[in-house]
Amino acid sequence: MSSTVVSGITELVTCDGSTPDGLGILRDAAVVVEDGHVAWLGPASGAPMADHQVDVGGRAVLPGFVDSHSHLVFAGDRGDEFAARMAGTPYDGGGIGVSVAATRAATDDELRSLVAARVAEMRAQGTTTIEIKSGYGLTVEDESRALRIAREFTPETTFLGAHVVPREYAEDRSTYVELVTGPMLEAAAPHARWVDVFCEPHSAHAFTEDEARTVLVAGRAAGLELRVHGNQLGHGPGVLLAVDLGAASVDHCTYLSDADVDALAGAADTTVATLLPGVEFSTRSPYPDAAALLRAGVSIALATDCNPGTCYSSSMPFVIALAVREMGLTPGEAVLAATTGSAKSLRRNDIGRIVVGARADLTVLDAPSHVHLSYRAGVPIARALDLDVDEA
Repeated sequence: MSSTVVSGITELVTCDGSTPDGLGILRDAAVVVEDGHVAWLGPASGAPMADHQVDVGGRAVLPGFVDSHSHLVFAGDRGDEFAARMAGTPYDGGGIGVSVAATRAATDDELRSLVAARVAEMRAQGTTTIEIKSGYGLTVEDESRALRIAREFTPETTFLGAHVVPREYAEDRSTYVELVTGPMLEAAAPHARWVDVFCEPHSAHAFTEDEARTVLVAGRAAGLELRVHGNQLGHGPGVLLAVDLGAASVDHCTYLSDADVDALAGAADTTVATLLPGVEFSTRSPYPDAAALLRAGVSIALATDCNPGTCYSSSMPFVIALAVREMGLTPGEAVLAATTGSAKSLRRNDIGRIVVGARADLTVLDAPSHVHLSYRAGVPIARALDLDVDEA
């Protein structure tokens, strides 16, 4: 079995919870990797011999970012929509239909090439685990092929046939819900781990509480675990629905009532509030108060929501910087939310931290400290460290 020692680490951010701030920082450290997993970590002076050595030259190393919410299987462009929003046009979910039309028209090879380029872009910015949703096909064939393609890049695939009600079903919503929970789910389930729904009463294109519950219950019966898009455009039932059904994550959480916060705090071991500040940036929406959520005892995560409409950014460092500047998190809290928090939202403990036995998903910074992720916002200092290990 071949081994590699990663040395020259000025700051190793383990995110192992061993220190009061949760970061578990080690100085002048080294990590030994065997068979794609962490075999040893500690002071560089005590590192065991290994077959290979990678010297990062006095840089900081932290767990690879876990992007637990993305929509990478799409074709087309919606730059005009972004420009319109910057000029004052509100977002209501209607632009998703533009991406649906372009995605349906694309070939498998075209979509595969687009996803590969986006995944490579994410790795170049330090992301090592990616969740990918469907949702831009909205037919039985297009949803299942989106998930088949996504599964080539990650095991964290999510069936989002209930993204919006497509235009051809606008006057017959119940028939579309029946399609999503019947033939579409049957075709999609073999290629998905999760089921998701856009529960948003403030959009005529999204799903009501009753419709969303129907979709989630059907998905769970088909063996899928639950995620929810909730409370993005205004106060609504998404958060309470997610908690009630034991969903692993409820994403957006832009508008939260006291009851929502209490419910999330009470379900902190089960349901994570995944915050997507890139969406607030791209839609001129208010940023949720992430610091207040932490004080209330809510489990939080950060993700990009990389998609063609409301956040066409693949950058977790950008998300971290926004969370620090606009959502009240400290640099360390933002790193934890982008690593261990997002891993928790995927119900995984083998990623998002650097501990013996975990996957050796390491991100190196061209900087001496994790603080530089927000201190040097917009500068490409993070990258996934290539140790020739398989990636999730």
